[in-house]
Amino acid sequence: MIANVVVDVSARETDRPFSYTVPEPLRPLVRPGVRVGVPFGPRLLHGFVVSVAETCDTPADKLRPLKTVLDIKPPITPELLELSAWMSRKYVCTLHTALSAVLPGALKTKTETVYRLAAESPDSGGQWPGEIRDIAAYVERKGSAKEEELMKAFGDRMQLLARAVELGVLIEERQVRDLARKKTALFVTPAQPAERLREGASEIGAKAPKQADILLRLSDCADPVPLADLLRDTGASAAAVRSLESKGFVRVAETEVARDPYGNRRFEKSNALPLTATQAKALEPIRAAVSATRHEAFLLHGVTGSGKTEVYLQAMQACLDAGREAILLVPEIALTPQTVDAFKGRFGDDVAVMHSRLSQGERYDEWRKMAEKKVRIAIGARSAVFAPFTNIGLIIIDEEHESSYKQEESPKYHARDVALERGKRHGAAVVLGSATPSLETYMAAHRGRYTLLEMQERVAGRPLPKVRVVDMRSELKDGNRAMFSRPLKEALEARLAKGEQSVLLLNRRGYATFVLCRSCGYTAQCPHCDITLTYHRTSRHSRCHYCGYAERETSVCPGCGSEHIRQFGAGTQRVEEELAKLFPGIRTIRMDVDTTAAKGAHEKLLSQFRNRQGDVLLGTQMVAKGLDFPYVTLVGVISADTVLRIPDFRAAERTFQLLTQVAGRAGRHTLPGEVIVQTYTPDHYSIVHASQHDYRSFARRELTIRRELGYPPYRRLALATLSHEDVSKLVRASEGFASEIRSRFRLTAWDGEPPELLGPVPSPIPKLKDRYRFQCMVKYRGESAAIDALREAADAFRDEMRKSKLSIQLDVDPQMLM
Repeated sequence: MIANVVVDVSARETDRPFSYTVPEPLRPLVRPGVRVGVPFGPRLLHGFVVSVAETCDTPADKLRPLKTVLDIKPPITPELLELSAWMSRKYVCTLHTALSAVLPGALKTKTETVYRLAAESPDSGGQWPGEIRDIAAYVERKGSAKEEELMKAFGDRMQLLARAVELGVLIEERQVRDLARKKTALFVTPAQPAERLREGASEIGAKAPKQADILLRLSDCADPVPLADLLRDTGASAAAVRSLESKGFVRVAETEVARDPYGNRRFEKSNALPLTATQAKALEPIRAAVSATRHEAFLLHGVTGSGKTEVYLQAMQACLDAGREAILLVPEIALTPQTVDAFKGRFGDDVAVMHSRLSQGERYDEWRKMAEKKVRIAIGARSAVFAPFTNIGLIIIDEEHESSYKQEESPKYHARDVALERGKRHGAAVVLGSATPSLETYMAAHRGRYTLLEMQERVAGRPLPKVRVVDMRSELKDGNRAMFSRPLKEALEARLAKGEQSVLLLNRRGYATFVLCRSCGYTAQCPHCDITLTYHRTSRHSRCHYCGYAERETSVCPGCGSEHIRQFGAGTQRVEEELAKLFPGIRTIRMDVDTTAAKGAHEKLLSQFRNRQGDVLLGTQMVAKGLDFPYVTLVGVISADTVLRIPDFRAAERTFQLLTQVAGRAGRHTLPGEVIVQTYTPDHYSIVHASQHDYRSFARRELTIRRELGYPPYRRLALATLSHEDVSKLVRASEGFASEIRSRFRLTAWDGEPPELLGPVPSPIPKLKDRYRFQCMVKYRGESAAIDALREAADAFRDEMRKSKLSIQLDVDPQMLM
């Protein structure tokens, strides 16, 4: 039996299956999709079996055998194997990288070295050196020992281990192991009827009162009791339980315990709500596609508050009624608690949740629920698109326009495209929902690739909030230098007086965006990245948000020694401080990367605000989407220009989306809403159209510009980013790489307009983590040959990449050009 294995080596030269013989004992376990440990050169590496055969072109005696099989059941289904191959081709990555992406982090592996005793006697007649005898005795006592354990016990002396192996004292073995394990706990089960337990308690009560307490506690229990709970409730020791076990009263056994991140939560049961005519019209074609097992893609374009979530819920119910499985993707972890409430309230324990803030063990157990068919619904962020379901009927991508659906590390996949591909393979309906769909999706719907479903009214006829745009230039002329305009300050005062709530958006975390000396012009820069440091008041450090470099606050300029060094530009920390000064006693809940780093922080902060323990929810873009609070009647945008200044052709689109989404948080229930947008560019079309809730007019204006400049959706993009520690070497390599691409373009016959190469030029952030960066961008029209040319050009630089530490990253359909 031959196993063809894709090995964990991130090089194009080894991006193919390698053949291994399968030892007889392992044959029942080796199937496509299982993870294995295989010898590769001198190393033991992790790999995936992609196919098995009885023979291959290489003689069996020339092949090396598999060492280990990690799985009883393949964690990667046949469909996910095929999907990984598709991702490898589309996103120009190795097959192993694509295969690794479909697994949760808990199923990633590590290779470790383990030592066992080889000789019968640890002293071998006194022939071994004393230190070797000590190591041998240690290993004999333990049975086996990991390399790091021995290094710690014996003073990090690697030569001792090597000498012990050389003398034949120890055997060195390499093993591939999972990063996560099943969680187990000891449970106590009565071994006698309840009446006998009570009799036993009476018999031993005088001599062993704690043992009697245990027996009385167990006499009332039909199910096994966790040992830890039993000891806590009775105040007894583990020795008391062991004594009862020896007397035949109880049994103690180790049992697996599921790590349920929502095990301590109660969800209020909900039933399907009556649909408005608009909701019913949108739901019907989705339900028909699910029932017919027909792949169809839908764009559900509904304004904020139009009831898209109820459409999702009822579409999912139709999917379950058809005996099929469903996936719901949300863009932000902040949205997950609210989404979990809605879907667990409707579908109970039929829901598994996957996102990065769960522990490795929790993610592992949630993934196993899906793989073992214990649930039929998966909810999560981007990676939940790889849920190991085998009968998918519906995939929903909420807020489909969000750039967070695009992964920025290899494989640089977009969850929307992966969902559409999985939908084709399963005959599933795919719903892309948004109040502000991406222009690529919007055009695809108008070209007939997707079915357009529109919901342009809020539920119960509630009006969209009125939006007021405040020109901060006029505020400055009138003498107001504060970060709050007078209209926003007055509106906040009114909400506080009425006991209503407000949401404030500023898409910058930290206290100040840069530190500047007013004497010499010095600006605090990261020494490893070409970026200014952001000042954080709570820690009194200036920090780089790209590499993590930090330096302490200084009262004098490092450049000229002047004391005129100050923090400029407002971040969320500073806004929080200003609110406290302007409105003494105000209860502000701040949500940004700094306050939500701890596990469960999102849910805790949002629950506080929902329970009206806060007057203002202040945050970055994580407060702008999907959140639904009945008492929020004011939304304030501190600076609408933040995203507009980014050097990216999508800057206007992202500004419109962010303003529209955050405006939608106001007036979602019976209380009317108001939105105040502060800006220095009030006439910019993205701000004008957002203030009018007019997506169509914005789309027409922006699409005209995109057509003239040749940007998506009229042409596709591919981005190649080259980086090196030496800028002169990088310039030469970039010119050579661009020349290689142009040469390949010239040698290719194109059906229509040939691709256009822009660059090489320095990246918008020219240096990151001590590496200089250049980029080349290719504009093309749906030709896979353009991507092939990029891949081949990168392959031509393999030797240089290996020798000089040059890095080339390819990104197909990039969302970020920084």
